[in-house]
Amino acid sequence: MSNTSKITVSLLALLVAGCAGLQPPGPAVEVPYKLRVGANESLAMIAAAKGVQIYECRASKDQAGGYDWAFVAPEADLFDAGGKKIGRHYAGPQWESNDGSKVLGTAKERADAPVADAIPWLLLTAKSVGPEGSFGKVTSVQRVNTAGGAAPKGGCFQAEEGMRLRIGYTADYYFFTARQPFDSPSNQSQGY
Repeated sequence: MSNTSKITVSLLALLVAGCAGLQPPGPAVEVPYKLRVGANESLAMIAAAKGVQIYECRASKDQAGGYDWAFVAPEADLFDAGGKKIGRHYAGPQWESNDGSKVLGTAKERADAPVADAIPWLLLTAKSVGPEGSFGKVTSVQRVNTAGGAAPKGGCFQAEEGMRLRIGYTADYYFFTARQPFDSPSNQSQGY
């Protein structure tokens, strides 16, 4: 084998090894079909969230004279796989990176969480509402692996009207961007 052939084979081996490392980070998760993103999107980032879901006791919309716990907003910090705080999540819903970039989400689909007393899993469409940065090109967000955060079971009472509860929760947020021509099809496997 010539030196040129040896170099070519070595470079191909390095290329294949490098491509094998392009799998999305994070734990494997089976996402319900209705929460899957379009074929034109690819996974850009996974952030773990730890915070609260805020509820307020309000007059019921469904029962005259009754009161219910109504969702107000989330408040959570976002962390990378190494545990470093990379941003925050708050009312809107919005996700804001430490670099100032942020996106605003609109719920598109939801599915019950597979564990009791956890907030639902979601698929949200997203649009940038801040400067360029790590969240600047996000087009969709999935909320998965939720634990906690559900509203208290049962209603509340007139004497509690206006009272707020902060229920702890954790979740993983998967951020997707428009697929680039060089994206690997393996990035689209929806079974993280």
